[in-house]
Amino acid sequence: MSSQKNPIYGIVERQRLNAIFKELFRKSIHICSSFVPLFLKLAYWPVIILLVLALLFYTVSELLRSKGIELPLISKVTEIAARKRDENRFVLGPVTLVCGILLASLLLPLDCARVGIFALAFGDGLASLMGKLIGKITIPGAHGKTAAGSLTCFLAVFISTFCCCGNCLLSLIIALCSMFIEILPLSDFDNLIIPPAIGFIFSLMI
Repeated sequence: MSSQKNPIYGIVERQRLNAIFKELFRKSIHICSSFVPLFLKLAYWPVIILLVLALLFYTVSELLRSKGIELPLISKVTEIAARKRDENRFVLGPVTLVCGILLASLLLPLDCARVGIFALAFGDGLASLMGKLIGKITIPGAHGKTAAGSLTCFLAVFISTFCCCGNCLLSLIIALCSMFIEILPLSDFDNLIIPPAIGFIFSLMI
């Protein structure tokens, strides 16, 4: 019996495509966070306040969802984006994402925060997506993360940092640091660590 006619193959393939769709949706949110530095430059405190309000609103909506009370739009977005490990539990990713951006924005000069936010938006965002799409070789001790994803992170951060500073060596170091952090088995907490950590490293080197 060909794999195309095997019902088990069909179920597995649908699950794989569904996982890719979820990852694409989730990481599109990551990539959209790359606009935050521009908005901060235009209106710093209003954007900070909006980020805090968005964080509070999402947290409340997730707490309500855990009690069976769903807010139509937010709960639907969470349902679409949630990975298997997040099903029937508080989805922490958006919280750590916003907190990481806030930490970088509040603690660092905007030019340094931008590098850290770009590392999260493009490096971490594209790494997971490419790992799902083409990742075959997993990295030992990295909880399933792939060599393809890590290389994608390196390239994405190198390019985004170079666009910010125009320094090839500095961009190389920042890309290596980002790749190392991305490889660590931090679950959703890489969202929290990458922007301030990478922005701080960048600030020490300029």
